[in-house]
Amino acid sequence: GSPPGSRRLRRIDVFNGDADGLCALRMLRLAEPAEAQLVTGVKRDIALLERVAASEGDRVTVLDVSLERNRAALARLLEAGAEVHYFDHHHAGEIPSHPRLHAAIDPAPGICTSMLVDRHLAGRYRAWAVAAAFGDGLDEAALELGASIGLGALELERLRELGRSLNYNAYGETEADLLIPPAQLYQDLARYEDPLGFAATPICEQLHANRHADLDAAFEMEPHWSGGEAAVYVLPDAPWSRRVSGTLANHLAHVHRKRAVAVLAPRRSGGGFIVSVRVPAAAARGAHEFCRAFGGGGRREAAGIDRLAREKLGEFEQAFAAAYG
Repeated sequence: GSPPGSRRLRRIDVFNGDADGLCALRMLRLAEPAEAQLVTGVKRDIALLERVAASEGDRVTVLDVSLERNRAALARLLEAGAEVHYFDHHHAGEIPSHPRLHAAIDPAPGICTSMLVDRHLAGRYRAWAVAAAFGDGLDEAALELGASIGLGALELERLRELGRSLNYNAYGETEADLLIPPAQLYQDLARYEDPLGFAATPICEQLHANRHADLDAAFEMEPHWSGGEAAVYVLPDAPWSRRVSGTLANHLAHVHRKRAVAVLAPRRSGGGFIVSVRVPAAAARGAHEFCRAFGGGGRREAAGIDRLAREKLGEFEQAFAAAYG
């Protein structure tokens, strides 16, 4: 390639469009301000590195997207001479060893990407990590982090709402289902040093109102199948159901701690369903293992499937009953 210095080196920030990805990037850019190209999308759009072109001397920061799903693209970027900083909490498989790859990857339960960034920054912007942990359904971790910086009950409640609403905004099949495209949401959020300041904006009020309205519609739904400590919900074909599917799964997992739940929302294109699965910490089979059998993935307690064929619904419910019912 051309010698470094003969062109402007680029910064590229690649992040999951959910609360964890947004907050992780905000913390890093508070610590180290930089103009960067933003690469993101809906929560399920995780093959993000495929969209990145970088060459010698460029710096790519990757937040909250699975290395396993981006392995080939990561190898290509490293080969091209880019430096890659990678923070993530999803199952990664083998982490490549490379002098230009700086990876902080920890798939342990009870941790999210923003908590890894918080660790890296020694707690400097911890309130953002609190919001992210709430958004990822890690309430215990969020409360502990909040207590460590002296947040009161009211502030914690505001950060819980913020995290959940940022997370809710990331669910959808395409950005057309979302209220705000994640790159735009990041630019709105990046005007604030403190998440509590951002939480008080009209944008957030709107997200809160929409999230609660979508949840109210979802609460009218009866399970499609339930038995023992497991239930499967099939939502109607509507933008609100695609937006609320993950939020509803998180809510049900939070309310029924011992229950495994699957929430299916019909896809807008190509048929089938988008699936969100939540299982208790004590479950014998991790959600990620269960979803992998249907082409999905994720974490032990929270995982998903991007496309489950409609004719596989019966097979899915039987497998879910066998694993968790």
